[in-house]
Formats: sequence, C-alpha cells, structure tokens
Amino acid sequence: MNVNEAISQRRAYRSFKHVEITQELLDKLASAASLAPSCYNKQPWRFVAVYDKEILDQVHQALPKGNQWATEASLIIAVCSKKELDCVIGEREYFLFDTGLATANLLLQATELGLVAHPFAGYKPELIAGVLAVPSDLTVIALIAVGVRGDTISPNLSEAQIRDEQQRPPRLDHDKFFFNNRYGG
Repeated sequence: MNVNEAISQRRAYRSFKHVEITQELLDKLASAASLAPSCYNKQPWRFVAVYDKEILDQVHQALPKGNQWATEASLIIAVCSKKELDCVIGEREYFLFDTGLATANLLLQATELGLVAHPFAGYKPELIAGVLAVPSDLTVIALIAVGVRGDTISPNLSEAQIRDEQQRPPRLDHDKFFFNNRYGG
C-alpha cells in the first residue's frame, strides 16, 4: 500500500472485532510515530498502549455513553504530551502540532496493517491519567481505539454513528480550507 492509499483508506470506524496485540504490532506503530517531524527533533509525544484486559476495563470506566463503542477495541492508545517537551517560540507552542503529526503517522501505519485506528476525545482525562499512571504534568490529548473493522455494526452506536459507519462522512470542499496566496483567496 502506498501513502495515498493509506490516506484514502483510513477511516474512523467504530465497529470492531478482536485482533491479537503483539509486540511486533506495537513496535510498528511506535516506529511510525517516531519518524514524525518535530520542532528541533524534540519528539514531544508520549503514547501509552493499553491491551491488558484488566487495565482496558478500567479505561472503559472513563468513557461516556457516546464512546462505549471503543470498549470493543483490542487496543486503546493514550496520546500524551506537555508544552515543555517541545519548542515554544514566542507565544507559539508546538507540542500539540508535533504530537498530532506523530499520531497521524501511527494512524496511517495502522491503516496499512489492515487495522482501524480511531482517535477520539470523549473521556474523563483525570481518570485515564490515573489508571495509566500518566505523570501529572502531562496532558492526555486523545485516545485512539485500535482493532480490526467488525463484520457487523456495533449495537453501541447512535443513529448518526451508524450512518457514518456505512458511508464516509462528507469532507469539506478544498476551496473551504485550502487557499492560494492569501487566506480566503
């Protein structure tokens, strides 16, 4: 699969079936994330890969009803960082941007491996940080549910989520976000 195919095939599906989480798989995801660019190569990202059933059960307690679909994922990855791990130039803080780049690499690697990697923001951050022993000075930016796309639609989905599962949600037309020479131009 080339990068364009991985970009085109990447989808945030919510229906999963079980997949075995191996060290080889985790290493491939980590390697892809590690190759992302970052300001002065500071690499501010930190990931916590959770696949132990007992710990996953605790993570599930931090998910609201709208994200119960993530309980079917075989792996949940917490994406963490803090401002001090990256460049701060003037008032520009790069840690969120650079961590997002590493996360995108991880998502595309998962796609190439035939997996679904669905990032989401609906969770109780303090509970996640506590369960995963994330240091208090780090921010849990997002979670990523990872697994194989299920053959059937999860019963945990809302009507809107079912619709999005069946058809890719609409994307903005390029002229709404990609401008030539000047903003809006």
